[in-house]
Amino acid sequence: MTLFAGALPGRDTPISTSDRHAVNNESLHPPFPDGYATLVLGMGCFWGTEQLFWRVTGVHVTAAGYAGGDTPNPTYEEVCTGRTGHAEAVLVVFDPKQTDVEILLQVFWENHDPTQGSRQGNDIGPQYRSTIYVTDEAQLECAKRSADVYQQQLARAGRGDITTEIKPLDTFYYAEAYHQQYLEKNPGGYCGLKGTGISCPIN
Repeated sequence: MTLFAGALPGRDTPISTSDRHAVNNESLHPPFPDGYATLVLGMGCFWGTEQLFWRVTGVHVTAAGYAGGDTPNPTYEEVCTGRTGHAEAVLVVFDPKQTDVEILLQVFWENHDPTQGSRQGNDIGPQYRSTIYVTDEAQLECAKRSADVYQQQLARAGRGDITTEIKPLDTFYYAEAYHQQYLEKNPGGYCGLKGTGISCPIN
């Protein structure tokens, strides 16, 4: 049984994507340097989210993709139907010696509205939900703790409950080549990122 009734069947082979990052020319695909860690985050449309994180000190590489759903190797068009279960998400590969999960999560919480459920601003649908997909137990505990801290801040400001999905990463599927580093290739492109204006003091 799938999480989303009527999930699309997808395909056995990955869809075509980019090999290298358009900003720093690093490989988008593993193996990544020894000791580096990965985290997958969804904040609505992945174009602005990816740009946000490739600018963070200590981030090695980012990639746009799909995570948290049931359909294997989905296309963008399939994800947009809401019938794959996936969220638009960004793979963040980082050097723990230069940054840490708490810093990345602070950037995450402060740059979107995590209380909106299956939408982010004018972008409506389950693919735009707020998500944190972790790759180890320490990240999971840190994500849950940061959510508790930020919920307290939101409540003090009269905001609603956090709806962010926090769970271990199953599979990250790379998005099509034209989505990778989209705002680097299209500087005037759409970016729907908008925070609440409320800080997250998790550090």
